Amino acid sequence: MPRSALTESPPHRAGSPERPALQAGLVWGFDFGEGRVWPTAPDDLVVPPTDAARDGRFRWLHINSANQASRRWIEEQAALPDGVRELLLSPETHQRALVENGFVACVLHDFEVDFGSEETTRTGALHIALGPEAMLSARHHPLAAADVVRRKVEAGVCPVTPAQSFDLVVSAIIQVAARRATTLARSVQASEDRLLNDGWEPDPQELSSLRREAVRLNRQLSGIRAVLQRLEEDEDLPEALLPSVEKLNQRVAALHGDVAAAQADIRLLREEIDLQMTQRTNRNLYVLSILSALLLPATLVTGFFGMNTGNMLWSHSDHGTLFAGLAVAGSAASIYLWLRFKGFLGG
Repeated sequence: MPRSALTESPPHRAGSPERPALQAGLVWGFDFGEGRVWPTAPDDLVVPPTDAARDGRFRWLHINSANQASRRWIEEQAALPDGVRELLLSPETHQRALVENGFVACVLHDFEVDFGSEETTRTGALHIALGPEAMLSARHHPLAAADVVRRKVEAGVCPVTPAQSFDLVVSAIIQVAARRATTLARSVQASEDRLLNDGWEPDPQELSSLRREAVRLNRQLSGIRAVLQRLEEDEDLPEALLPSVEKLNQRVAALHGDVAAAQADIRLLREEIDLQMTQRTNRNLYVLSILSALLLPATLVTGFFGMNTGNMLWSHSDHGTLFAGLAVAGSAASIYLWLRFKGFLGG
């Protein structure tokens, strides 16, 4: 399919004036047809698009679901089955899928973005309603995949069928997740290399951050896999969508395996931290135990001579302190020799 840059909007028929205004809640909208891409006309924001069956046009509207005008437009004017409309407007963020009357609806997780910055660690829900002539995607907070889709469309990608549009949006989500998974795997591998090469001790906080990222990716990808498997097994899924769903399911499964491998490596690094901490604690306890064993007889001797009783041994001797000191040193030396004989000192 040829690719081309965005073109000017073709002649269109304006929407009826009684329709609620969608412009305030519309993030972007594109019409695709005959290898061309053009922005959807502001006064023709209808689904399905005007004269779509005649001119082969496919429309994609990306909507801000936090805007009340856009929600009213979906409720009152979007030509969608009841179940699909309900899923599109639902505040539920659980990843799921629905096929009804030739329409496909699903909720997929993606990473949120803040204005003027890269994607965050927060995950948001992208609600999708896909029909034969149009697709609606709605989100409550800006998402990374929507920016990827828009850049690709502006670069000339032209999805003129439902299957191509579904492939484009899910591939964008996978692309964002794959980039983060690659960064995660590199960080884990760098930690492993430092541990093997120079005995570096992993930072618990750094590993905790990597573990949280792995958990986020694992939950996102496992949910997407469940959605795609649900669609793949649904007998009502339009036949034209099945090859795209199968291909995307394989891609997600491979990426999910990479994330699972990274999680396993993080667990091994965490076990290494625990092992090193245990060894350090055991060494400290060993030293303390040896010191206690050596000083305990000396403490006993000094305690004995510290008793305030009559006829204390060497109390009237000119060399009593020397004799007591020798008794302390002799008791400690005897315990030291006994520990070496028993192998506690490694001798």
